[in-house]
Amino acid sequence: MPKFSVVISVFNKEKYIADTLKSVLAQTYTNFEVVILNDGSTDKSEAEILKFNDSRIRYFSKKNSGASAARNFTIQQAKSEYIALMDADDYWYPFYLEEQNRLLNDFPQESVFATAAEIKRNGKTFTNSYSIKTFGKNSILVDYFEASQLDSVLHSSSTVIKKDVFENLGWYDPKIKSGEDTDLYVRIGLKYKVVFSPKVCATYVVRKNSLFQSVKKLEEKANFEAYEIYEKNNPALKKFLDLNRYSLCILAKMEGDKEAFQKNFQKIKQENLSKKQQFLLRQNKSILKYLSKTKDNLEKLGMQLGTFK
Repeated sequence: MPKFSVVISVFNKEKYIADTLKSVLAQTYTNFEVVILNDGSTDKSEAEILKFNDSRIRYFSKKNSGASAARNFTIQQAKSEYIALMDADDYWYPFYLEEQNRLLNDFPQESVFATAAEIKRNGKTFTNSYSIKTFGKNSILVDYFEASQLDSVLHSSSTVIKKDVFENLGWYDPKIKSGEDTDLYVRIGLKYKVVFSPKVCATYVVRKNSLFQSVKKLEEKANFEAYEIYEKNNPALKKFLDLNRYSLCILAKMEGDKEAFQKNFQKIKQENLSKKQQFLLRQNKSILKYLSKTKDNLEKLGMQLGTFK
């Protein structure tokens, strides 16, 4: 029985899936299987996947069902107790699963494990920032909401989850076209602590044709309304949700959706936002688009400007 099931769902990733699989198969810790689903790709993703001849790979193909349903399918096929999430265009360092195995051994009673990650955007790589203090290379047990008020400590390429967590909390929500992962992380944060390693073990890539970028209808994004009942007694959750509502407000302004802006804005406790974020919420569509373009141009030069954080 493999220790980890690496689950990957693929939709039109012919340019990236080979490098992703190479990074998985190059792991120094080798007791794992790969469950990979071709979710109705219309490009040459299937051909790229079938080039790999490795007994650890279990390949499936079916009609397109969307990101959430595809992820659920791969997890349900997994043989292992531990699910290693992986996106079809991200990369692991060779020691990623070795580090995750160390976390499992150090915290055998826990169910959710994550490592630090770096983000590649506009051709440049930046280290993520987390709202927790880490002590050297020591792994720690953290509250998801307290730890994720800058970048999320959970990401779909740097997280291992015990399979029974999905059975206890439910699966990815197929109704959400973008943000289904964050919706799951909120449910996890309400029930579980996260074992976190500050060691950077994964790289995730932000692409202009990503699902988040392509989904423009705010009703198809996670809105977190189901979790509002928990806000009163959980300040960390309240701030986390307000920061996500802030992001939805910025998107609504840039898309000219006044109704969606007001719906989210009225729920935000302004003290949970930085002065810069409060300032940006007061700007109009044209200024926000200009700032966003400036941010992209600076990042192409290797300068990180967290304009919208």
